[in-house]
Amino acid sequence: MRIALAYSGGLDTSVIIPWLKEHYAADVFAVVVNVGQKDDFRYIAHKALASGASDVWIPDCRQEFLESYAFPMVQAEALYEGQYLLGTAIARPLIAKKLVEGAAKFGAEAVAHGATGKGNDQVRFEVGVRALNPDLAIIAPWRLWDLKGRQDEMAYAAAHGVPVDSTPESPYSRDENLWHVSHEGGAIENPALPIPPDVYTWTVHPEDAPDAPEVVDIGFVNGIPVSINGHPHNAVTLVESLNSLGSRHGVGRLTMVEDRLVGMKSRGVYETPAGTILYAAHKALTSLVWDREVTYFMDQVGTKLARLTYDGLWFSPLREILLETTKTANQPVTGEVRVKLFKGQATAAAVKQAPESLYSPELATFEASSFSHQDAEGFIRLWGLSSQVYGSVHREGIKV
Repeated sequence: MRIALAYSGGLDTSVIIPWLKEHYAADVFAVVVNVGQKDDFRYIAHKALASGASDVWIPDCRQEFLESYAFPMVQAEALYEGQYLLGTAIARPLIAKKLVEGAAKFGAEAVAHGATGKGNDQVRFEVGVRALNPDLAIIAPWRLWDLKGRQDEMAYAAAHGVPVDSTPESPYSRDENLWHVSHEGGAIENPALPIPPDVYTWTVHPEDAPDAPEVVDIGFVNGIPVSINGHPHNAVTLVESLNSLGSRHGVGRLTMVEDRLVGMKSRGVYETPAGTILYAAHKALTSLVWDREVTYFMDQVGTKLARLTYDGLWFSPLREILLETTKTANQPVTGEVRVKLFKGQATAAAVKQAPESLYSPELATFEASSFSHQDAEGFIRLWGLSSQVYGSVHREGIKV
């Protein structure tokens, strides 16, 4: 039997290789999807092979990840439960896609992953795999083995000579890509405790950030970020640069208790510097170029797209429709926005240019203009006519 394993080199997947070989007498092929995590891929490949993998494939998917997955989230201003910028969730469909490609590359009949039975990732991986190749068998060791938690995994790894980075003193589970880094486990799991300083790996504490603000100009074309301070960037270098800038100013930290798809609440810590900056800039630009109804509608589109992404339904017809809608809505979203970075905040300070802006200073001014104030009277009468009619019928029952 041949099994393609979504491999990260972390604790879970490190112990899965010998476990699969032991329980399935299988040849295991590690698929390591490079979505911008700050890993030593040579070391990861070496560790996979030393743990018993027959071969390793490491596709560089950074550009695809940003252009086809992360940037559409910016265009839709998609947030899960009003806060989460979907850093882990948006990488999972791409990893599932590459896992299926890896299975074809190695002639595997099955795929495996290291997601637990408690989390969202098991759904995201497996729904993605089934959407792309339903003939592949799926093995989820966390739902099968007798290891009860991270302590058991570390003991298993030690017994099988597998080196891991997690220790009993540092039990955090992290997921990192070019868009964000997330942290779970340990003291984070207790909502009564503040987040320990050693959790954060990207951003400085806002109180320790520079005492002077820094401004950065972000250029967009059709809702896609393309430049920093007037200098063109490809997707990867743009996000890397903004991550560096934002981290220096403590931008992008988020602690939240979220509702997992499987029905439980979980507490996580996220660092998303570039994403936080880009969301702020994009929203400032759309406030000028989208009219009222488009803005309200795109709020719904972004919320629904975030929910589909979080819930593992990326490979669905509705997601395709929502992205086409988002692409259309972003056609006028071209311009340049100045964002101020200061003590953990990314604030859109000014929209330097927006060729398709709907904002009319001549109409909005409090000074003399062509606007006729008398026109408002008829508008108000018609706008409130239904309330007036209702009141005439139910006036005595209306509480004031």
